[in-house]
Amino acid sequence: MVILGAVCAAAILVFAGGGKWMDHWAEVRESLAAKRAALAPLKMSKAKRAGLTSIVPAFEMPANEETQKYLFRDKFSEQLKKAGINMKAKPLQVLPVSRVQKKTGYRVLRLKGGGKCNFGQVLGLLASLNENPYLVGIDEFEINGNPKKPQEFELNITVSTFVDKENGK
Repeated sequence: MVILGAVCAAAILVFAGGGKWMDHWAEVRESLAAKRAALAPLKMSKAKRAGLTSIVPAFEMPANEETQKYLFRDKFSEQLKKAGINMKAKPLQVLPVSRVQKKTGYRVLRLKGGGKCNFGQVLGLLASLNENPYLVGIDEFEINGNPKKPQEFELNITVSTFVDKENGK
């Protein structure tokens, strides 16, 4: 008798609460189908996906000020050396970090430097800048020609990166 009462009580609970559960499950299935339909146009072949990811620049999330400063300076110096630009005249200087940017929530760290180069080296540097995962933008880019030496240019450049505001000083 007790077993039969327990089975009946369980059946009543399943039928009473099961309807709500089935309704909720139907809503979940409809929502999932709608989201899959919205994502269907985004499906693409592996070749197309590889092509898109090849043109997107590399990016690393900002670290604290000290870490980001060294990572950014080292990577940018490496790119300058790879392009063949001599920065001995005006070595890279770390400019003071700006206040927190309202839109991004990060602070901005800038590097400024300059040196002598030829036009091909400038183009090589510009072409390789999107490979720098710490670069956010080029704030200043100035090329001055030398009338006495038309093949030689003076480059002044200021580049910036983001710094994590919570871990910075």
